[in-house]
Amino acid sequence: MGLTRQYLRYEPAALFGLVASARAGVAFVALRGERGRYVAVPACEHVFVWDTRKGEKVLILKGPKQQVSCLCPSPDGLHLAVGYEDGAIRVFNLLSGESTVTFNGHRAAVTALQYDHLGGRLVSGSKDTEVIVWDVINESGLYRLRGHKDVITQVLFLKEKNLLVTCAKDTLVKWWDLDTQHCFKTLVGHRAEVWGMALLSREKRLITGSGDSELRVWDLTYIQEVKDADEPESKKSKGPSSPGAEENTEGDETLELDEHPEERVVTCSKVGSLMREGRDRVVTLGTDRTGKFLACHGTDAVLEVFSVLSEEEIQKKLEKKMKKARKKAKQNSEEEPERSVELSLQEEIQRVTNVKASSKIKSFDLILSPKGELKMVLLLQNNVIELYNLDLSAQVPQAVRVSRITIGGHRSDVRTLAFSSDNIAILSAAAESVKIWNRSTLQCIRTMECEYALCSLFVPGDRQVIIGTKTGKLQLYDLASGSLIETLDAHDGAVWSIALSPDQHGFVTGGADKCVKFWEFELVKDESSVQKRLSMKHLRILQLDEDVLCVRYSPNQKLLAVSLLDCTVKVFYVDTLKFFLSLYGHKLPVLCMDICYDGTLIATGSADRNVKIWGLDFGDCHRSLFAHDDSVMYLQFVPKSHLFFTAGKDSKIKQWDADKFEHIQTLEGHHQEVWCLALSPNGDYVVSASHDKSLRLWERTREPLILEEEREMQREAEYEESVAKEEQPVVPGETQGETGLAGKKTIETIKAAERIMEAIELYREEMAKLKEHNAICKAAGKEVPFPVNPILRAYGNITPSAYVLEVFKKVKSSELEESLLVLPFSYVPDLLRLFNEYIQLGSDVELLCRALLFLLKIHFGQITSNQMLVTVIENLKKTTISRVSEARDVLGFNMAGLQFLKREIEAKDEVTFFADATERFEEKKRKRKKKEKMVLAVL
Repeated sequence: MGLTRQYLRYEPAALFGLVASARAGVAFVALRGERGRYVAVPACEHVFVWDTRKGEKVLILKGPKQQVSCLCPSPDGLHLAVGYEDGAIRVFNLLSGESTVTFNGHRAAVTALQYDHLGGRLVSGSKDTEVIVWDVINESGLYRLRGHKDVITQVLFLKEKNLLVTCAKDTLVKWWDLDTQHCFKTLVGHRAEVWGMALLSREKRLITGSGDSELRVWDLTYIQEVKDADEPESKKSKGPSSPGAEENTEGDETLELDEHPEERVVTCSKVGSLMREGRDRVVTLGTDRTGKFLACHGTDAVLEVFSVLSEEEIQKKLEKKMKKARKKAKQNSEEEPERSVELSLQEEIQRVTNVKASSKIKSFDLILSPKGELKMVLLLQNNVIELYNLDLSAQVPQAVRVSRITIGGHRSDVRTLAFSSDNIAILSAAAESVKIWNRSTLQCIRTMECEYALCSLFVPGDRQVIIGTKTGKLQLYDLASGSLIETLDAHDGAVWSIALSPDQHGFVTGGADKCVKFWEFELVKDESSVQKRLSMKHLRILQLDEDVLCVRYSPNQKLLAVSLLDCTVKVFYVDTLKFFLSLYGHKLPVLCMDICYDGTLIATGSADRNVKIWGLDFGDCHRSLFAHDDSVMYLQFVPKSHLFFTAGKDSKIKQWDADKFEHIQTLEGHHQEVWCLALSPNGDYVVSASHDKSLRLWERTREPLILEEEREMQREAEYEESVAKEEQPVVPGETQGETGLAGKKTIETIKAAERIMEAIELYREEMAKLKEHNAICKAAGKEVPFPVNPILRAYGNITPSAYVLEVFKKVKSSELEESLLVLPFSYVPDLLRLFNEYIQLGSDVELLCRALLFLLKIHFGQITSNQMLVTVIENLKKTTISRVSEARDVLGFNMAGLQFLKREIEAKDEVTFFADATERFEEKKRKRKKKEKMVLAVL
């Protein structure tokens, strides 16, 4: 067997240059006992927690490969639920930064998350049009609710009632009764997608935002079942309710899906509409935690803030209005107005102010501080977080921007990257600025304003940088002062490419004006100082027939490769500028290319998704590789090797071997198009920039990479993906109705089921061996040593039945039902017998009862028809009832004890509270007397 070539693996080292992704929302989180200071934002697959006061990143909640699509903090402020693009939900502990629970149920991106008021349940909505209710404490799914026909946009729990409200892009708002798990009401009053909704006035009012500038307001009336029977007049002006019957409520249709009128728990009636100033659709609609303030924004940069009056404030306003009405009536010598005065909707929900952000708003969150200020955090489209304060005590409240987090990234996509010669500094340039980053600390050390940058390089010595712009200018910056030294009009069109000459005396540029220009560095006298400064001198020009897209020198500086818009690459002699070779074969223009260190090979990447490897001696094409699923945007050789990296619009970075024409490794991390990359001069680091606003650093490790193993891992990943996309297992006797099981089949649930099966098989084998051993002992008439299974020995010489329980307990709570669903029935009888044994011992009663009831539900027909299991089920019935009642008694006793302690503590607190109140009253009295004495003295 011949020697295989050894490659070294590149691993992701860091994610930087990103303040926040605009995909998901922003949320205030309680950290270190403070509310209103720390905000959680999505950052590609991670969640960053920023300190808005210091502008520092204080916590990173690391996620899997998928992008974050939704955020929701828990009511206690200790946890943060994060939804991902693949439908997974992770609950993070904000104290430790670790993921404590993972839920897998959705088949597409999670679009809405909401906790109930106690934080015990979490509801999620997704692009797969389904809503799932999760039990956070038990770490399991409760049920799946189906009914919507498009993406779920918002989900809300009602505190007082066990109800859920959901809205979606299918224009519907649905009401769900969580006791019976069915939809009992559907509002169809919207003509376009419902993008958001909020509950106001102690859940007696619902406000919805749609595709127009109208915020619809609905009054909610909760009707008890007894009231339904006693008050038939409440149903006047309505016909007999039937499934699918449509009704009109003040011009808006309301679809009632009640088969039984007594089951109806809420009625909705449209009160009116609030008109927004924006003419486009609502993007986000929400309230603060108290429900006192409401805010919304469209696709523009304006956040509209409204104040919702409380019942006491409404009463005061009504009294004032009544007083005015009486006064007016008295003046006009009329009788007192008989009819009661009513407040208009605009008076109950008043516009406070409009907040104008510096760019388009993607999301916001509100919090009312103890000082009475309204804090608003805005996540903007251009990689910025802004925090505003609204002083409510002012006569005309105006929002004041108190902080802005921007230093951590560019406002637009990074289009060019470069490494300094010492591998320490990284240059990144975008449409508005050039930033210099320290590679080891990932801190931005210089920010300089520029025009739209397309290409860049470090001047030898790393003290200056040159930027090529879209307007055809070359801009020279000094890094020590961070200032622009010189600007030259180099080309009439965009400067698409720049390449440093190997002798480091000059550089070459190619532009959209069909010219290649040669430049050299020179020192010129500066008028402002005695010292000479660096400048750029134009030497000569090469005129071509097509726009120049890319230029590269050969390492010996004898040849110059020029990529043109006519899909060819032309090679010229540098000294005479005579034509040498034409490399043609690409179907679309060559966007990038590079020449290897020894000048023997040139690799070209094109918009036709192919990479071609050519010999520079005769211009022959060695191999054409299908590299990416979209355009190849950047290509660069690893220094001192024939390996090269390519970056594509398919969001992937790939490493290739130009000698063996093999794909070595794929670096996956970016979520959108990769625009450019740069390799450090020593080849140990790769930095890449993407449309997702992130910069990523990849580091070469000492770990060898074997291609066969890499291919095997790739096949495994493809298999796992195919398993997730397979048809979900069907529960016998269950129809595809409104409700279903919360979980979904994943590779983890299949592995869990396999582990249970292996444990039961080991139990069967050990029991058979024990039977044989007993028979041998009986025949021999003496005790023969029994060989212990090595697996059981590893677990501390436990019994086979105890081993099955250990394996069972290790199955994640959120994956238990799905694991049992894929378990074949042949293993169920043994499992039921073992359950009987475990429950008798009183171990893990809650877990075992949950599994037992689920198995009985899905295998009911086969279990009841199996005569051998009758005695097992009878025994289970007795033991389960007794053990569950024991567990309930213990819980009841503990609850009673805790409530007693709570009452004791409250009684003590009340005494101290009254003592404090008396002291404060006495203090006020003393101050008042002192003031009166002073006034008398003055008089």
